[in-house]
Amino acid sequence: MTKAYDIIKKPVLTEKSYDAMAQKKYTFEVAIGANKTEIKAAIEEIFEGVKVESVNTMRTQGKMKRQGRTQGRTPEVKKAIVTLKKDSKGIPFFEGMAEEEA
Repeated sequence: MTKAYDIIKKPVLTEKSYDAMAQKKYTFEVAIGANKTEIKAAIEEIFEGVKVESVNTMRTQGKMKRQGRTQGRTPEVKKAIVTLKKDSKGIPFFEGMAEEEA
């Protein structure tokens, strides 16, 4: 079994993710092989007192990049948008970030 910190890599901090925080939606970059139930369990384990309602995932291919004659791809990324239940408390890491923006 993989650990929660192996499934959740890092938070995604963009303008779109900041706007979604008002609706208790938080975005994370996750491991490519992780499924929705593993992501839900990992979020609830890492952040105590948080109850996950749903998880939406998206997987994007890497972009083609060239340098001279050599070409290759940037790595694939899988992101998860986690929606919390209405009675759940927020994630403190994101709450501090949202206050700085305001």
